[in-house]
Amino acid sequence: MSVGTMGSESLRNAMVDRLAADHVAKGFVLRPEVEAAMRTVPREVYTPGLPVEQAYENEAVITKRRGEETISSVSAPFLIAEMLGQAADALGGLDGRHVLEIGSGGYNASLLRELVGPSGSVTTVDIDPEVTGRAATCLEAAGYTDVTVVCADAEHPIEPGRRYDLIIVTAGAWDVAAAWREQLTDGGVVVVPLRTWGMTRSWALRRSGDRLVSESHRQCGFVSVQGDGAHQVRYVDIAESVHLRLDEGQQLDPAVVAGLLAQPRQEAWAGLSLPPRTMLSDLDLWLATRLTLDVEKFVVLSAQEAAVDSGMVAPSWRFGTPATFHDGTFAYRSALRWTGRRFDLGAYAHGTKAAAEAGRMVGHMRAWVDAGSPSPVLHVLPAHAPDGDLPEGAVLDKRHSRFVLTFTHEKGAL
Repeated sequence: MSVGTMGSESLRNAMVDRLAADHVAKGFVLRPEVEAAMRTVPREVYTPGLPVEQAYENEAVITKRRGEETISSVSAPFLIAEMLGQAADALGGLDGRHVLEIGSGGYNASLLRELVGPSGSVTTVDIDPEVTGRAATCLEAAGYTDVTVVCADAEHPIEPGRRYDLIIVTAGAWDVAAAWREQLTDGGVVVVPLRTWGMTRSWALRRSGDRLVSESHRQCGFVSVQGDGAHQVRYVDIAESVHLRLDEGQQLDPAVVAGLLAQPRQEAWAGLSLPPRTMLSDLDLWLATRLTLDVEKFVVLSAQEAAVDSGMVAPSWRFGTPATFHDGTFAYRSALRWTGRRFDLGAYAHGTKAAAEAGRMVGHMRAWVDAGSPSPVLHVLPAHAPDGDLPEGAVLDKRHSRFVLTFTHEKGAL
């Protein structure tokens, strides 16, 4: 089914070789069938107008903008591979499965078509007719003429009464639409990039009755869902090139926070020696659930490169770091402190009670390590679910759903 030249085949194989190495470095395994599909599908067909070498770089290709906002792209290969792996792991393989893809570009749909085989099916949907038109054209050019392309708002059922074994969402969502759960077979899986407390993870969620429970998660980033499911992220500028992300209805006066970074910085360290593969994305969700309970505001700090280079801020990750505003003080998880091949966790704080707030954050970091560095498990229940039906954990109420985040390790739940 390939339409490329030998040059594109070589580039494609080199890309997949890099993906396999990246999986190993992260402690994952690139499933053989996912690897085979990515060595088969010609990505350059889905990035018309770009040099073939750029089509096989390990980064997203923007295909449509609205002003400065990216509204459609061909996702980065590493992220596509990880999400397909999540889906295949959760379902024990995709051969013969019936799949609905939400957010269409064509490339991921063709990979899914390879994975489901002759007895499976793939339907891909997007709200934008320009996107679905391009996807249909590219799929036909690549030889995938049996993928169904639909232009619709996937917040609502695509084909009432039809059920899918897998729904895979390739746009960033703030909530899980009721239609997604209702269109899944019981035991079916939805793989979706969800924002919780302003941080996005790709969750593989299995349906059991009226609820979904996560099987795995990966750190990720995506363009946002459009249409009736859209939810605007709010940003507050607190200094030149430094922003706070408010995604769960928080209210914050930027004038109150703006001057805090000019005040002396206090720091606290956990006194740990951790290995490089420690899953710090899990720690960040732990901090969100714990700090939300005992501070005035939990937010997410982001900063442009200039602000980090100048030393104005030193966040753990400039694209999204846990932070708090409490009692006249701003605190955030700091960049790591390395000693050889091991690192320590710390927090920086500015304000009237900087030492105490940095210490509070570090105390939660130590608690996570002491608990065995547990991974989060996400439970998604309907919005009308009573409190008594919720598992023990941190509750986050959305438009259609009630999210409950719990943490597990080998000794059980926390």
